[in-house]
Amino acid sequence: MQYRKLGRTGLDVSLVCLGTMTYGEQNTEAEGHAQMDYAVDRGINFFDTAELYSIPPKPETQGSTERIIGSWFKARGNRDRIILASKVVGRSKNTWFRDGGVPTRLTPAQIFEACEKSLKRLQTDYIDLYQLHWPDRKIGLFGEQAPIVVDDPDEVPIAEQLGALQRLVEQGKVRYVGLSNETAWGTMRFVAESELKGLPRVQSIQNAYSLVNRTFEEGLAEIAVREQVGLLAYSALAQGYLTGKYMNGALPKGSRKQLFDRLQRYEGPGGQEAIAEYVNLARRHGLEPAHMALAFAGRQPFMTSVIIGATTMEQLTADIEAVLSPLDEELLKEIDAIHRVRKNPCP
Repeated sequence: MQYRKLGRTGLDVSLVCLGTMTYGEQNTEAEGHAQMDYAVDRGINFFDTAELYSIPPKPETQGSTERIIGSWFKARGNRDRIILASKVVGRSKNTWFRDGGVPTRLTPAQIFEACEKSLKRLQTDYIDLYQLHWPDRKIGLFGEQAPIVVDDPDEVPIAEQLGALQRLVEQGKVRYVGLSNETAWGTMRFVAESELKGLPRVQSIQNAYSLVNRTFEEGLAEIAVREQVGLLAYSALAQGYLTGKYMNGALPKGSRKQLFDRLQRYEGPGGQEAIAEYVNLARRHGLEPAHMALAFAGRQPFMTSVIIGATTMEQLTADIEAVLSPLDEELLKEIDAIHRVRKNPCP
């Protein structure tokens, strides 16, 4: 296993981060425990979860992933071996997260409530990296386009959000803080507010990054390197599309698309053509398409860790090997040639 620094924390996290969002929906508790056991055996010391999970989000399964991780901690007695990341949901109309059935916001009260509930489910006293799952601002999220709103009187100020996180750090419930699904402007505002007011500094940003979505390179990559706010990449396989399993309209039984039909972020104009080119390129070089996609993510200089999630042990084993694999220079040149023509069709 390879390890990289998590921001300016001094912590060394594995280049492969175990994603757990399927636990409680596509994976049982026993399967989740088996995956975590295997990950630790392979040198993975970094797990990612969220109060939102499992996926797809719904009241019946909300928090189930954290509960499964918590039961594993209790059974194994190894909390100190894991660098654990979780998240508090951002602004939404969903009312099942908070007491009183109110929509979610990143107010101090809601951040405190969310953290307390996560700690209870996780059966731990602290979370190593507590992330804001998405902004409180009105912006386009998860590939959606939306107008920029700058005069929203209901927006929770960034300093107020950081102030709440500072309280959690002071109480020992959170060690470090991070962002997710954030923009370049938002990331720098968090950095600036922390420096100006002595508030906790964000150490990472968890955004989508894949062969068909390299938008992180346009602004955020420089921030990641210069400010040490490294990327925790999710959807490096474009929610399965870059494995090639959906090629030519295929719909495998048990796949996420077949079960939930939630992959619209990767089904926009030009997306299928780009995916086909990358899949065919990998096969011409004698590689599994998933192997090429994950290895490409793992080699990036702004990458702190690539989050992988799997529903089977076979997938998990292959994906760990892929992230750690090198790619030859000729293949990298061909990847960039495709990217120049079919740039970021699935942002």
